[in-house]
Amino acid sequence: MAHIYYVEYDATHPENFVFDMPKGHDCWLLVLTQTPAQFWVNGEMIEYPANSAVLYPPHHKILYRACSDKYVNDWVRFDSAEPYLIDTAIPLGIPFPLSDPGYCHKLFQLLVAENTLSNSYRELTIDYLLKVLFIKLHEASKYTKNFSQFQSILDLRRKIHNNPGFPWSVPAMAESLHLSPGYLQALYKETFGISCMKDVINCRIRFAKDQLIHSPHTIAEISTLCGYNNVEHFVRQFHKITGLSPGTFRNSIKR
Repeated sequence: MAHIYYVEYDATHPENFVFDMPKGHDCWLLVLTQTPAQFWVNGEMIEYPANSAVLYPPHHKILYRACSDKYVNDWVRFDSAEPYLIDTAIPLGIPFPLSDPGYCHKLFQLLVAENTLSNSYRELTIDYLLKVLFIKLHEASKYTKNFSQFQSILDLRRKIHNNPGFPWSVPAMAESLHLSPGYLQALYKETFGISCMKDVINCRIRFAKDQLIHSPHTIAEISTLCGYNNVEHFVRQFHKITGLSPGTFRNSIKR
């Protein structure tokens, strides 16, 4: 079981904030940043962007500071003898990008809530929450070597999901990130397990399903909203993914 000494989310500090512990804590410290910050890594202060995570083991030098008008983070001091921590492959004392910072932030909010309770399931719940958090951290830590590229490609994916009707193309996406089309496709597939355009198509069909359920738009109008210039192409792709035509899908929802 895990023991939490202190946990906090949305901890906000001024621009002159510095956290300096040359000999570290007697326990583990996990920090998730919401703003840019500088961390002591390999003998020098290095700036890392927002949505970074860093795990410090006991008695490890800790030094980080704000590098913008304020510093905001989630953090927890804790101990655990569980394999997810003791045998972790997460790099120690080295920041890495969070692949899903919103999800991790929610886990911190739940940890804070559970840590204030005194029911019989408190310790078990905290342990499960930490295990889930470390699964997400382990997934994210694989991309430490391509930190800046990972942040860029993560921003690209957010844009795709938020605007599936945009006329996305691999050459245009690659140009926006200053990458070659081939490298972008390889990096995107390695990062998210899906190709760029397959992700675009899935987002468009997901958006189309929502429109078919909740909007009065015609199928042709929805096709345009989803970024298709040809309604027949839209119908073919919708059928390929869902097994139904858009009209059949809409009628099945109305029953």
